[in-house]
Amino acid sequence: MHIAEFGVEEWMNAYETRARHNVAETCVESLTVKELLTLVGNREEHLAALERTHLTYGDIPGSERLRGAISSLYRGRTAEDVLVTGGGIAANFLALWSLTEPGDHVVALLPTYQQLYSLPESFGAQVTRLFARAENSFLPDLDALRKAVSDKTKLIVLNYPNNPTGAKLDEALMKEIVAIADRCGAWILCDEIYRGLEHDAPYGTPSFVDLYDRAVSTGSVSKVYSLAGLRTGWLTGPRDFLRTCFQHRDYTTISCGRLDDYLATLALEHRAVILERNLPLVRTNAALLADWVAAEPRVSCLPPKAGTTALLRLDIPVSSEEFCRRLLEEAGALLVPGECFEIPYTARIGFAPKTETLRDGVGAISSFLKRL
Repeated sequence: MHIAEFGVEEWMNAYETRARHNVAETCVESLTVKELLTLVGNREEHLAALERTHLTYGDIPGSERLRGAISSLYRGRTAEDVLVTGGGIAANFLALWSLTEPGDHVVALLPTYQQLYSLPESFGAQVTRLFARAENSFLPDLDALRKAVSDKTKLIVLNYPNNPTGAKLDEALMKEIVAIADRCGAWILCDEIYRGLEHDAPYGTPSFVDLYDRAVSTGSVSKVYSLAGLRTGWLTGPRDFLRTCFQHRDYTTISCGRLDDYLATLALEHRAVILERNLPLVRTNAALLADWVAAEPRVSCLPPKAGTTALLRLDIPVSSEEFCRRLLEEAGALLVPGECFEIPYTARIGFAPKTETLRDGVGAISSFLKRL
């Protein structure tokens, strides 16, 4: 099986630890265990529970308590409608592995996380890529989607709130996409890992699984809840589909970690207090980013409406890959080049670290641009 190099992950693997100003990170500023337990309360009680935990295999599909907490993010779901995975990336992998066969037709909406189109290609599917455009606020072109699908289309795969652009769908547009999928009998897989970080109202839009009986949603505690180190994600969708994913999962994961399960459960059961910490930071930093873009003549950007990332359009005389490499070497600031998303002369910025980190990072970018 041939699989494409994973551009964004290879970039981060190579350069992340070298950055003085990491404005490529996609999580809201990460929590420590102490900070998490302080936010949720009863810290000593939870520390004692962690100390009592036997470090054996956990509940194989994820604890019922964790799956119940996850199910509350969706309409009419229970713990039986959720399968826990080793991060959102594992959830996407299991979903795509379970849904696509050689020869299947898949429509992938770009720009997006490369996994969502490179994996089905590696599984032997024929993948049609449809690019959303800045002039349409990086929202799907419904006419192009209608033309791209046929009665042979097995799957429409997308990622909203979107990485790298920060675009978000509204319910009306989601229903249009559902209608297109329903007419040709296709599944929908939506990577919703940034759902809950809508800047106007958290969880202000539904999930695709709330709207369509052949939809699958993936998520995790990494981005929205600042807990990437727990490596805890999930799938939700039709139960027959989840049973298939469970069969596949046996070949990759026996269970997720019991400590991860416990801490992720606390986070989701107390999600309101974590969002009270995270949303003001995201909104403050999004405003800082907008002010910087307005003042920087060689940068433009469609303001993100959700999530932690935005796509910067760069007026530069070199490729964005060369720009980002030199930016790191000469100014210590890390961005992700647009080549990782098949959009040249752009770069992805992650704008949800500590505010001072973002301020220092964009200052370093401006200084570098003046010297370029």
